[in-house]
Amino acid sequence: MSNLNYIEYTFAIHPVQPGAEILIAELGERNFESFVEQENGLLAYIKKADWSDDILEEITILENSEFQISFEFKEIEQENWNVTWETNFQPIQVENRCRVRAPFHEKLDFEYDIVIEPKMSFGTGHHETTQMMLRYVLENDFSEKSVLDMGSGTGVLAILAEMRGATKIDAIDIDNWCYLNALENVDRNDCKNITVLEGDARLLKTANTYDIILANINRNILLQDIPTYANAIKSGGFLFLSGFYADDIPMITDTCSKSGFTFQNNLQNGDWVAATFLKN
Repeated sequence: MSNLNYIEYTFAIHPVQPGAEILIAELGERNFESFVEQENGLLAYIKKADWSDDILEEITILENSEFQISFEFKEIEQENWNVTWETNFQPIQVENRCRVRAPFHEKLDFEYDIVIEPKMSFGTGHHETTQMMLRYVLENDFSEKSVLDMGSGTGVLAILAEMRGATKIDAIDIDNWCYLNALENVDRNDCKNITVLEGDARLLKTANTYDIILANINRNILLQDIPTYANAIKSGGFLFLSGFYADDIPMITDTCSKSGFTFQNNLQNGDWVAATFLKN
């Protein structure tokens, strides 16, 4: 076996989210370097040189009774690595206006062409929540707006916001690899108005900063941070949220209402939901 080869893990996860997001975070700490989100789980890749038989022993989500996770793995020879990666990572398009692709995909004639090298970051555009948030960015006015992309992952929402005319954008993620990956993707798409920051909602210390806040994070973090978003957003500003299920809408709406937001509308893709709120 060549140590230049890769080990490919195929994980079946239920529920997929936030299971896949948690699993990516844990695997990233064990030197897994590439991930492909799938409908029912995740593909994860690690170099043979970094792999060992007990590599998953400290992955705590595998022992979590709230998730059902099974997996299998195999070795991929070095010369097949790029083919495997390119086969599994397919471009996505939103409303026939926006196409999210990897650098190795051919550029096609779309109004918005976004190039993302996802590495270990969430937000390739394949997940339902990311697609709905991309729709919101396409369907709303971002011209001359100040925008926060909270939990920015790859930076794909921030990048589209700049392409849609936003002039000041902060992209914040708590995970170091997401921070580094977003920096790369911002540069890759020649964006000039995006500041990438590493941290969480505690960075939002200035009131009335943003016209629009985008937050595609899991439900519990949203519920915790909505009051902070309320302070950071201008009166008349819009809050776009995703990362939760249809059953969670009453809970999210109630928390937003208590923080001075009024529900506007929602999108649904499978079991996942995105929603818009107006700051009173």
